[in-house]
Amino acid sequence: MSTETHTDTSHLQALSNQIRRWIVRTTSGAASGHPTSSLSAVELMVDLLFAGHFRFDVQQPQNPANDRLIFSKGHASPLFYALWAAAGEIPPGDLQSYREFGSRLEGHPTSRFSHTEAATGSLGQGLSIGLGMAMTARYLDHSPSRSFVLLGDSEMTEGSQWEAIQLATHYKLDNLVGILDVNRLGQRGPTMYGHDLEAYRRRIEPFGWRCILIEDGHDHDQVLHAYEQMNASEQYPGQPIMLIAHTIKGKGIPELEDEGGHHGKPVEDELVEGALDRWGEANEDIRGQFAAPIVYQPDPPRSMKAESPGYSLGDEVATRDAYGNALLHLAAKYPQLVSLDAEVSNSTRAQRFQEAHPGRFFEMFIAEQNMVGAATGMALRGKIPFVSTFAAFLTRAFDQIRMAPHSEAAIKFVGSHCGVSIGQDGPSQMGLEDIAMFRTLQDAAVLYPCDAVSTEKLADEMAAYEGIAYLRTTRGDTPVLYESDESFSIGGSKILRRSDDDQVTLIGAGITLHECLDAQERLAQQGIAARVIDLYSIKPLDHATVRQAADQTQVVFTVEDHYPEGGIGEAVLTSLSDHPTPVRCLAVRKRPLSGAPEKLLDNEGISAAGIVEAVQRWNQERSD
Repeated sequence: MSTETHTDTSHLQALSNQIRRWIVRTTSGAASGHPTSSLSAVELMVDLLFAGHFRFDVQQPQNPANDRLIFSKGHASPLFYALWAAAGEIPPGDLQSYREFGSRLEGHPTSRFSHTEAATGSLGQGLSIGLGMAMTARYLDHSPSRSFVLLGDSEMTEGSQWEAIQLATHYKLDNLVGILDVNRLGQRGPTMYGHDLEAYRRRIEPFGWRCILIEDGHDHDQVLHAYEQMNASEQYPGQPIMLIAHTIKGKGIPELEDEGGHHGKPVEDELVEGALDRWGEANEDIRGQFAAPIVYQPDPPRSMKAESPGYSLGDEVATRDAYGNALLHLAAKYPQLVSLDAEVSNSTRAQRFQEAHPGRFFEMFIAEQNMVGAATGMALRGKIPFVSTFAAFLTRAFDQIRMAPHSEAAIKFVGSHCGVSIGQDGPSQMGLEDIAMFRTLQDAAVLYPCDAVSTEKLADEMAAYEGIAYLRTTRGDTPVLYESDESFSIGGSKILRRSDDDQVTLIGAGITLHECLDAQERLAQQGIAARVIDLYSIKPLDHATVRQAADQTQVVFTVEDHYPEGGIGEAVLTSLSDHPTPVRCLAVRKRPLSGAPEKLLDNEGISAAGIVEAVQRWNQERSD
């Protein structure tokens, strides 16, 4: 070993000791946290960040050439924050605010701390996010950036990890590096494979990854040697890398090392001082440095005028077809727009984008959790990802979807094949929970267009929206209702039929709007005047228009091809919670069947005939 290497290792050891001190101090001060899970990965992270392997410019954190570090095991946040303190980006005194109300140093990292690449803590998501960032660097930015993901051995049982592992090989991402902290112990006891590093190698290597084993993840020489092997990626083109390290949970505190029962608990008071003494004198001023990123010249994105195909009133066009057309013209307007699809692009119509812009389309196959995780990574690297699949299948990825706002990842979701109106395919393919799911996301936009024009305009609006947005599309053809120059806004609605004599308000969206229009004509023949509102923006809701309708009519009917829970009806009921006008919700209340769309709509009472019947019942009750 050379003198220079010995000096570097000595500094790394001193950094490791101080970081251990910070881990124990912060969690003891907070009286909570995960010190033992943090202590197991200290050397792995110190040697990555501060021994010349991690390239990052702290003065330009958004530099696309910077390497990226994601703590998939987000409960190791005491280590994460201590590392950034060692990098000079957190004053050591601020570490004592860990987990306090209002602190940017939350229990699991979120975007409130600016150097958090992605919010983590819900296990099994970090590798997918890192994969998305690696795909962005390789295929979109053409950048030398690498993505490093610290993984816990417990989370390797999550299916999303293996979705990411498969796809990383498919896309030949040798710029993606997983660092697996095999500390043997989970929350309640041993992990599935304990300290058997070969068990992990046998499972990961056949997927095409290059596995590098570290027999002692606390020995700087072994860890540094593994990183040197990692850097020889040019010898293994296209192979993602997994470092698999034997570590000890609670390393550095003999009373806790490799002992169960300490997960998520601060170090006992009687052990704290002994541990701190064992790591020598405190050195709050010690710092490590990152290597400089590789200089490269990115291609500046160029925006061009978006061209719409144009539609004529009365044209029969499925809104999913209009979505496919919208992606094509938005590709010119938004050069950062990318499309991801879960092997149904011929149905969602994202295939049209793939054919026109193959370099910006990513086939994610039938692995929705990984697709959303990768989209999160892409969004955080400045792209505008449009993620499409059947609405029903997005429910599989709700954990990834609900975590995206905590990363401030502005993903655009498109769910096709919604409701019973898809027909003969039956209930397994019917999205009937999707509105409710996306309505629960804070500040998300939930949009449901009824025709091709509104679909095109709302796709444009959601591309520009600074947050998560969801667009619900219809499988079957629907007539164009709007002129091509009609404007639509998130939070708006359209009144399509109204008079001073309106007795009833019919509120629909998507497929049911057309049923409402048909019902309005039938009711008019019976002497019942009905107002019809296209509630294309379900969230945010156009409260003013809904309230005005409630003021001016005697009853409000909501009609939706969705379960009643969490849908349009509940949104309107909430808006009118203090209003005396009654609201009656027509929705999918029977177990869905296979069959012709019109029969299914009839069976659920959400067809024009069902709406008329419901209004007649109300009218009779009023007369009685």
